[in-house]
Amino acid sequence: MPALSTPVARALAALGLLGVAFAAYTQAVAGGLLAPLDLEVARAFAPAWRPALEPFGQVIAVAGGIELTSLLAAGLAILLWRRGFRVEAAALLALPLAMALEAVYRWTLRHPAPIGFAHPDGPSVVTMLHGGTLTLNGSYPSGHMIRTLLVYGLGAFVVRRLASPGWARTLAAPAVAIVVGFMALDRVYLGVHWQSDVVGGLLLGGVALAGAIAWLDRPRAAV
Repeated sequence: MPALSTPVARALAALGLLGVAFAAYTQAVAGGLLAPLDLEVARAFAPAWRPALEPFGQVIAVAGGIELTSLLAAGLAILLWRRGFRVEAAALLALPLAMALEAVYRWTLRHPAPIGFAHPDGPSVVTMLHGGTLTLNGSYPSGHMIRTLLVYGLGAFVVRRLASPGWARTLAAPAVAIVVGFMALDRVYLGVHWQSDVVGGLLLGGVALAGAIAWLDRPRAAV
């Protein structure tokens, strides 16, 4: 059996650390320990709301919506398949798995969304079918953060591995960091998530991303 490479070992270590962090953070959220900070952050953002900025907030939200991220994930899987990485394309199954975990936590963890601070979220077929919201029993963790970090992060990883040396490889990771940062601010600015939802989404998205990278970087058996 091939030995684990250093990149895979790092990805697995990140997966384990993020998994433990997510479990511990979720326990803190479930116990109400983050509620005071959630309220404080929401109140701090509330005076910054400007109706003129609503369209920009919604555009950012669309970037992390189920529809667009699913299309991007499918496109990335097709790209890997056509480049000869057929087994590696299975890494994109991390998206439905992460979304399933998100749904489980939303059903089982009572953590109501910040209704008193909420503004219209980005347009989505899923939310429109549920009257504009889809919180189940709560809003933890943020699905937008999970999908944004996982899909765009995987995209950057693939670009850095497969693209020719140049601006695309150089800018891939910083561009994703900017997108993730804007998405985190957007979730709290629109008032559709508490800051704890955002952090939880980042942690769970990080677990999924680390697992997908470990799969992509795993040692190949000699033929």
